[in-house]
Amino acid sequence: STATLRKVPAKSKPANNREPVVTTTSNIFPKIDTAFKALLSARFCAAIWSSISDCDETFNYWEPLHYLLYNRGLQTWEYSPEFALRSYTYLLIHGVPAWIYNQIFHPNPMLVFYFIRCMLGLLSAIVEVYFYKGVCREFGVNIGRMWLIFQLFSPGMFISSTALLPSSFSMYLTMAALTAWWHQKYKLAIFFIVISSFLGWPFAALIGLPIAYDMLIRLRIYKTFIVWSVISAITVGAPMIALDSSYFGKFAFPSLNLLIYNVFTSHGPNLYGVEPLSYYFINGFLNFNFVWLLSLLTPIMLIVAYFLVPARSRSTLYLPHYLSLAPFYVWLLVFFAQPHKEERFMFPIFPLVTLCGGISIDIVQKLFFRLKSWFKRLPPGTHYLNHTLFIAATFMILSMVLGMSRIFSLYRNYHAPFDLMMEFNNLPEFKNPKAMREVNICVGKDWYRFPSSFFLPKPEYRIRFLKSEFKGMLPAYFSESENGTKIIHNYFNDQNRENEFMYFDYSKCHFIIDLDLNGHGSQLEPIYAQRTDEWEIVKSLPFLNANESNQLFRAFYLPFISDKFIKYGTFSLLKRVNI
Repeated sequence: STATLRKVPAKSKPANNREPVVTTTSNIFPKIDTAFKALLSARFCAAIWSSISDCDETFNYWEPLHYLLYNRGLQTWEYSPEFALRSYTYLLIHGVPAWIYNQIFHPNPMLVFYFIRCMLGLLSAIVEVYFYKGVCREFGVNIGRMWLIFQLFSPGMFISSTALLPSSFSMYLTMAALTAWWHQKYKLAIFFIVISSFLGWPFAALIGLPIAYDMLIRLRIYKTFIVWSVISAITVGAPMIALDSSYFGKFAFPSLNLLIYNVFTSHGPNLYGVEPLSYYFINGFLNFNFVWLLSLLTPIMLIVAYFLVPARSRSTLYLPHYLSLAPFYVWLLVFFAQPHKEERFMFPIFPLVTLCGGISIDIVQKLFFRLKSWFKRLPPGTHYLNHTLFIAATFMILSMVLGMSRIFSLYRNYHAPFDLMMEFNNLPEFKNPKAMREVNICVGKDWYRFPSSFFLPKPEYRIRFLKSEFKGMLPAYFSESENGTKIIHNYFNDQNRENEFMYFDYSKCHFIIDLDLNGHGSQLEPIYAQRTDEWEIVKSLPFLNANESNQLFRAFYLPFISDKFIKYGTFSLLKRVNI
């Protein structure tokens, strides 16, 4: 409609009278306010319907945040003052607005959870629309339009945009820093990189390497770089160190501690599993479909375009492509080489995947136009977009269909833990005949699927861990004393060694959350629902049985077809029969 589309002028003069990327009068693209509304809608959908894909998010961020808000929550070894790898300052950024919301409305904690998620979605949408402006200015509105569509329907953005993770926080700041850089706002770019690497994830400093190269090698503005690096480090680092030190009860700089643990210790992150190189290739395709493949081909496409596309059609506004896109490929080079691989490690560069994918498609359009001009005489001044918009439209529609298919599959196959805990909150009030102070909800082999204490119905409810075949380090409850964050517990270690302290007495469980995939259990991981003399099923929901389902149809949902090729188990809430 005319309300949401805007005619692009043939040329628009940027600052400093540099030549802009040439566009066409027949081209249309979403205005900034339209883009913001679309992005905000997509991010709110993610806030409400996305699951938690990584238990690190639950136990390293949601649980400590729950503790800060309600004085109860689970603590991981990273929050022990002995190690101090996680920042309370990062939690407080989210916790202060949540605390204000909680003080005013006194909502169910589950609503606080979704309030925080929506707040993250709003922040993501704001930064994305800022990045969208930067992409349109630096690379042209054709690439900007494709980037916007890919962002809106990307499963990767659906997962990452509202995740309570430092890597998601760094993703926001990556977009902000790169946009500032493309606009030659070097001081702001440095400031965003420092916030990202100090307050978010220390490895996000890699994003700043091409910016440093631009300032120190190309432009030689040494003073600006050094002065603003120091100012930013002090401005961000000083209050962060002060806050974290007050919580840990000693001097603490968690970002530095995390960097040292991951890079300079003999055990480091490899204790938590290693993956082959194919992991990121497969995960990238699931999160971005063919856009991911195109993003990997962008350097080759740029070389081809250099020789075959007229120079006037391939200039950016300010930076050469090899430099403006360098953060993406530096990141891939470093993290592809690491044995320990996680989906969340790629979050900071997710917006660059869609950008590079859009650039590759734009080059395909230019090459097609070049080829067509060899065989058919075109009027002088004809713009390539006048003859190639169908190519971009085809790619965008295909990306939308595949993205929605993947997103719906994720929700349908893996959302049961959230739905089950929501049902738990709607149960009639639990009457404990013995008037015990605590109601114990136990989890065994599926402990990592627990969505967080925000979903427990009342303060008296506690999540407990039953012994299973998992032999690693589990979290334990924070001490609820006044200085609970400062206490060092001897059951924590930094080598992922199992500790019996974390296990709970099975006979004291009032509820159990359990997953039955095939009806076969083991001594340590029985199917509790089969013990009908002890447990009754309160609620059961379907949950994907990945091992017995077709890989393609479990990854992408096809109506009327997928159900023939996938199988489900039951994710159940059980109540002890004698209570």
